[in-house]
Amino acid sequence: MKLKKSIPQPVKNLYHLARAIFANVRYGFPSRKIKVIGVTGTNGKTTTCQMIAKILEEAGHRVAMTSTINFKLGEKEWVNATKFTTISAFATQKFIAQAVKDGCEYLVLETSSHSLDQYRVWGIKYDVAVITNMTREHLDYHKTMEEYRQAKLKLFCNVKTAIVNLDMEQPEEFLNSVAENIYGYSTKNPMPTGRQENINLKMQNDNAKLKIINADDIELGINGSEFCVDKNKFKLNLPGLFNIENALAATCVGISEGIDLRVIKNALGKIAKVLGRMDGVENDLGLKIIIDYALTPDSMEKLGVLISQQKKANQSLIWVFGSCGERDRGKRPIMGEIVSRYADYILVTNEDPYGEDPMQIINEVASGVKNKKEGENFWCIFDRREAIAKALKLAKFGDIILVTGKGAEEIMLVGDKRLPWNDRKVIEEELRKIRTTD
Repeated sequence: MKLKKSIPQPVKNLYHLARAIFANVRYGFPSRKIKVIGVTGTNGKTTTCQMIAKILEEAGHRVAMTSTINFKLGEKEWVNATKFTTISAFATQKFIAQAVKDGCEYLVLETSSHSLDQYRVWGIKYDVAVITNMTREHLDYHKTMEEYRQAKLKLFCNVKTAIVNLDMEQPEEFLNSVAENIYGYSTKNPMPTGRQENINLKMQNDNAKLKIINADDIELGINGSEFCVDKNKFKLNLPGLFNIENALAATCVGISEGIDLRVIKNALGKIAKVLGRMDGVENDLGLKIIIDYALTPDSMEKLGVLISQQKKANQSLIWVFGSCGERDRGKRPIMGEIVSRYADYILVTNEDPYGEDPMQIINEVASGVKNKKEGENFWCIFDRREAIAKALKLAKFGDIILVTGKGAEEIMLVGDKRLPWNDRKVIEEELRKIRTTD
């Protein structure tokens, strides 16, 4: 382990490149025989991939997909238990070859900045590139936001279609593409003299190829959202403005592939939920229990805003979360501060510490918590199960329990060990204990 960490990243990258070249040759450059849609960004990649796959299937296409939570080959789906957003070069090329063999027309490939920087996706012929957003994450690896951005930009080098979130910071860099078709999407309702409209118009003037897809008449709810695109009313079973952004990204993919807006609308409306993303846990205690993968300051801020906008005066928000080890340490107190602004009760706990001291991670997160008194409305609890059990005991009828950071993951990484873990299963087990004792 120590030897592996001592090897400079550029040397490791050469190793990954050699493996990627060999894997492409071994499997005959299979991505040249299928249409590949790459989705990158800090947040929303997984949900956007699920949406794109659903739209393509609704239009009658056979689809393969790799995402953080699952793999898909036509009708067959299975869990991604690797904890990698983008799997190794050999595994990826083998998967693409299998997708081609199975007659899939499209591959939706969730593509991480690490895989782009490390050449693990070298040789993949991307036809469409999508960027969902760019916010603080992975600075342990990329060191600066500029390096992080440059890694993401590699996805856009040789694609036919580029799809960009116009509401993110500095979208212009991604719009400056050699792509034949460029789409931008926005949730900012443009007013006649609005700043966003001026920005969008300037972008269109600067880039004649840019087509802008706007969401109008937005309505947000705790259980879903509605919006219009070109007078077509969309209904999502997924809440939050961020999910409308994800839906717009997927809509742009559909439009770029010649799919009718009505087909796109119908497909998105059929998605009941995405595992581990604003994923509710049914119970008979009258609690609103939500599991989400949010693990960046931006995603947690958006989640906090969404819940606070829908929360009633007599409801409390109880938030269970932690931070991953061997990752950007600077974000930990920021996450603590964000949660303390929205939650009534806070439980900071363990979450994939890898080789770090779990209690040190917990304490660094806790150092950012404001306006809370430890032992009264704020606890640091090492054992994640114990923290979840504490949250359930604190909650009264109607309260909201938010458990974030792991989503639908099936393992927890502690040192070199891969321990079985799933937030939903643990919550359901602790709920059963409560019923047994009542």
